Amino acid sequence: MFSDRFDQLVQALRILPSVGPKSAQRMALHLLMKNREGAVGLAHALNEATGYIQECTVCHSLTEDEVCNICLSHDRDTHVLCVVESPADVMAIEQSGSFRGRYHVLGGHLSPLDGIGPDEIGIPHLIHRLSDGQITEVILATNATVEGQATAHYLVEAARHLPVQMTRIAQGVPQGGELEYVDSHTLSQAVHNRMRMK
Repeated sequence: MFSDRFDQLVQALRILPSVGPKSAQRMALHLLMKNREGAVGLAHALNEATGYIQECTVCHSLTEDEVCNICLSHDRDTHVLCVVESPADVMAIEQSGSFRGRYHVLGGHLSPLDGIGPDEIGIPHLIHRLSDGQITEVILATNATVEGQATAHYLVEAARHLPVQMTRIAQGVPQGGELEYVDSHTLSQAVHNRMRMK
């Protein structure tokens, strides 16, 4: 609209998830009209991040080193591995402070219709990692979507021959949630995975 460079900026912003043409246009206008210093800082931060942040060679989360701090830590339980779909899931679990083991990031979930099979999300690498005998429990923390459930089921079958206990994170009614507002699938999972109180 204003220039080719403006259009190029708008198109670049559209690569972000959930950013459509209007949102990208508003962001571009804001950066150029109200926060040029912030725009320069953003460009610098993006350049630094893409130049230095890479996948950990062990767990496939994000790190600036070859192996991430979690994989190198001697304070983590090396016998328990939590399998997640993305580095965002690692961040969420770490912020909860509820897990002291190590992670394996798949980088997605199985989706045959999209051409995403076991090789595309590194399942053979995970099975190889489980074969060394050090890991005794795998916590499957894939998302509670159809694809996430299918991925968890596939992993259970793929690791059936290994001496590893496979567990799945609990799913159901969220803390503070009211039953009348919970969808039927979540409620069904909550009833199925109920806990003994006494």
